Amino acid sequence: MQKYKLFCKTAKIPFITLKAKKSFGQHFLNREDIARRIADSLQWTDQYQRVIEVGPGRGMLTQFLLEKDFDLLAVEADKDMVLYLNKYYPQLKDRIIAGDFLKLRFEEFLGDQPFGLIGNFPYNISSQIIFKMLDYRQQVPELVGMFQKEMAERVVAGPGSKTYGAISVLTQAYYDGHYLFTVDKQCFTPPPKVQSAVIRLSRKTEQQLTCDPGLFKQVVKQSFGQRRKMLRNTMKSLVADKSVLDGELFKRRPETLSVAEFVELTDYIEKHRKQ
Repeated sequence: MQKYKLFCKTAKIPFITLKAKKSFGQHFLNREDIARRIADSLQWTDQYQRVIEVGPGRGMLTQFLLEKDFDLLAVEADKDMVLYLNKYYPQLKDRIIAGDFLKLRFEEFLGDQPFGLIGNFPYNISSQIIFKMLDYRQQVPELVGMFQKEMAERVVAGPGSKTYGAISVLTQAYYDGHYLFTVDKQCFTPPPKVQSAVIRLSRKTEQQLTCDPGLFKQVVKQSFGQRRKMLRNTMKSLVADKSVLDGELFKRRPETLSVAEFVELTDYIEKHRKQ
């Protein structure tokens, strides 16, 4: 595996030539120490050779990823940033994918190869990035990402927490979540209105649910669609025999159920669902 050298120091790159664009949800990280810490947070690189950075922008994180002993691909939707990266990071030649990460079909250029995901994710599509990862979970052993702090907390939250929701359950069914550190809004240019946080998602060894995964997703989303209601109210449209709603799980609200209990609930509904 080729070991890339750091191309240049951040201070020497004329970052002022490109301004953040609201349409892309851009806020550029301006702290090298934090960028290096994010790059160092990938822990399972012995399980894959490829890493995809989502939205590299002006390359603050990219420069430290290029020091690592893996093959880096950068996905950037902003054409101006693509030109910038090509000019100031020649090591990325033929490794930049110009386009929308959410529309990529990884099998077209990676086949069934495993890969890690990393990035200072645009906050306006951060939840969609999580769901994209879940779609490709068989190929993604881990993700490290910067999120809006509230979103980061939601992804890793446990039952009983106010931030525990559908994305918590759906993610934790397949990944273990780790809240790594908080990043102040002043660490970005321009500063966002909210605090940020970095999390790591590590894929669980067991990837097969003991219930129908499609129905599981439906049950979880439908449950949290009206999170203040008991499950006997939100799940009644899924079962034919309403008497099954007298079960103990149906007397609870969704935020009190663990992932395992949602699997149990889904299995129960599958046995009594409407045809």
